[in-house]
Amino acid sequence: MRSAMRKWTIVKTAAAAAAAASLATAAAAQTRGVTATEVTFGTHTDLSGVAATYGVSSSNGVKMRFDEINEQGGINGRKLKLIIEDQAYQVPKAVQACNKLLNRDKVFAFVAPLGTPMNNACFKDQLSVGVPNLFPITAARSMYEPYDRLKFYGAASYVDQIRSGIEYFVKQKGKKAVCVMYQDTDFGKEVLEGVELQAKKLGIKITETATHKPTDQDFTAPITKLRNAGCDLVAMGTIVRDSIVPYVTARKAGWNDVAFLGSAAAYDLVVGAAPGMDGFFAMGLTEMPYVDSSVASVKKFVADYKKKFNIDPNIGAVYGYVAGDLTVQGLKNAGKDLTLDSFVKGLEAIKDYQDIFNGPKVSFGPNIRQGANSSFLAEVKGGKWVRVTEPLGF
Repeated sequence: MRSAMRKWTIVKTAAAAAAAASLATAAAAQTRGVTATEVTFGTHTDLSGVAATYGVSSSNGVKMRFDEINEQGGINGRKLKLIIEDQAYQVPKAVQACNKLLNRDKVFAFVAPLGTPMNNACFKDQLSVGVPNLFPITAARSMYEPYDRLKFYGAASYVDQIRSGIEYFVKQKGKKAVCVMYQDTDFGKEVLEGVELQAKKLGIKITETATHKPTDQDFTAPITKLRNAGCDLVAMGTIVRDSIVPYVTARKAGWNDVAFLGSAAAYDLVVGAAPGMDGFFAMGLTEMPYVDSSVASVKKFVADYKKKFNIDPNIGAVYGYVAGDLTVQGLKNAGKDLTLDSFVKGLEAIKDYQDIFNGPKVSFGPNIRQGANSSFLAEVKGGKWVRVTEPLGF
């Protein structure tokens, strides 16, 4: 009798285990991009256009982190697959790339998609079919506002960054004549709004503004306009070339009693290494990936990245790697029964996450979609970026 009972118990246990496995398989089958052995992610980025240095390196960074996880056996038995589509930093191509990823590849989520207008153009279709947008390579507030449970962004926005910088220079360095030079683009206007918000908070007026197109070659006129206005601090809504040329133009003209401050968009290896850029300031989010970094984890990353891709990493590679790692943390928190809901809860469970690049601690929650809002001030010294302050924020 006892033997019969034991056999019955074993049968019941086996049946329960089989039923649980069946339910998990069914859940995976109902979740786009998820099977029992694989999770498929996608990204649309620039591999061939004006922002290719960011697009190639950031997608490499995501792939590097996913490959590390796959070499360890994946997460809960699932390997991580990444499909990369080139949008050449053009909105029409981004829409095409997104449609492929959504409708043909049926990806689980986008990781580190690049560009403000490109992300904005994809949101409607992407979010309507339940595909999360994870840690995009842009600091525009539309990456987490208005609130959507499927939008996650891990760092300070351009607005937050520039506000922190203005606060520092006005209160700590006594700057009084604050001016703005910015691209006449969505990105440039984000920087302008950050200056406007902080000037209002500090009870000061913006002395002068100057705009330019991203393709402009000569910056003599805007620099002359700002100099004649008596600016002692110029906030820059600029990226790489349009940060370098105006700054060098100003210094060559002998305008030395003014500080130039860029956002994280100007915190770039190329900007720091360009001749004549010493003394330029920008807001940084993480350590710059220098081969001789004093941070051991950064130094190791640089060596591993170069070994894998046969090229030195830039800051885009850092952002991509962190995006991949945050995605990994969300997957681990979601558990074996991976669904859209469990993954969102897994991301929301991330608290005080610290990357390997000394970036700000990142936390999410049921109503929190911007994981951090602090940045630090960095200055170009001897052709390299050097931190000037501890993290600044609100």
